[in-house]
Amino acid sequence: MYKKIVVAVDGSQTSRQAAQEAVKMASLTSGTVHAVFVVDTTPFFSDAGYYDPVVLTEALRNDGARALEGVQALCREAGVACTVELIETEPLNDDIAQALNRCAARIGAELVVLGTHGRRGVKRLMLGSVAERVVRMAACPVLLVRGSATDEAA
Repeated sequence: MYKKIVVAVDGSQTSRQAAQEAVKMASLTSGTVHAVFVVDTTPFFSDAGYYDPVVLTEALRNDGARALEGVQALCREAGVACTVELIETEPLNDDIAQALNRCAARIGAELVVLGTHGRRGVKRLMLGSVAERVVRMAACPVLLVRGSATDEAA
């Protein structure tokens, strides 16, 4: 059964729900939750005017640290072993899904858990789907936790 469980978090309510499911699964199997936050360092917002990529990356790292602390607290409350990791995408053509799958392979994950917003149509086309890409590339089972419509608005 799933002993090494990777859960991807991004600070959203949907990712908190995914973390809760990962903790439940780990408590049933006496497994370990490995929480991961991916900082996307690939160039973005290139035509959105001036921004300082160093400041933006540092803000993302701080968001990641807070999200990972939340998972540690969940695991502590449930008595589940937990490790956390903040990783960054590699320069140029890397993305969050690739980084997550590399992390899962590196630690020998038996299950990956992540939230999905369930976007459809133009929103999905414009924003893409990290969850879909993780599922397509994963070498182990993936549990998707669907957020509610109110989570999308937040």
